Amino acid sequence: MTTVQSKHAEGAANTARTKPLEFLSFTLGEEEYGIDIQKVQELRGYDAVTRIANAPDYIKGVVNLRGIIVPIIDMRIKFALGTPSYDQFTVVIVLNIGGRVVGMVVDSVSDVITLAAEQIKPAPAMGSVLDTDYLIGLGTLDDRMLILVDIDRLMSSEEMGLVEAAAA
Repeated sequence: MTTVQSKHAEGAANTARTKPLEFLSFTLGEEEYGIDIQKVQELRGYDAVTRIANAPDYIKGVVNLRGIIVPIIDMRIKFALGTPSYDQFTVVIVLNIGGRVVGMVVDSVSDVITLAAEQIKPAPAMGSVLDTDYLIGLGTLDDRMLILVDIDRLMSSEEMGLVEAAAA
């Protein structure tokens, strides 16, 4: 690679790294989380679900969303954050991951936050309930800190079994 090509490639890489990212922020218990807004299809209130026999406890069941059967995962149960309660603030974030539609129950949705690359710090390894393999990092915005979840990796993990992993 010539010096000119090298400088151009380096500039392109820096541009990609500095492009701001948008995250939908939501709460689970006392913590605030964020997921890539591009994975969000829609937001819905929590409705009754149809239970599925022998499903893990964090899979609440399924709903029929305009003809598509959508599994509903309660993230409080998944992350062992206590007994969930469902009220007027409870939201189902409908995600489109790898062509599969999945619903994620959260306590509430806050807003859409734009973060520059320098506002995203690596997640410390501290044996938390959320494996750091599923984290992008920690987003800092003024006095707020968001736990940024790699929702693709989490939902396509073997234990979730909801979204087929990309072809090997």
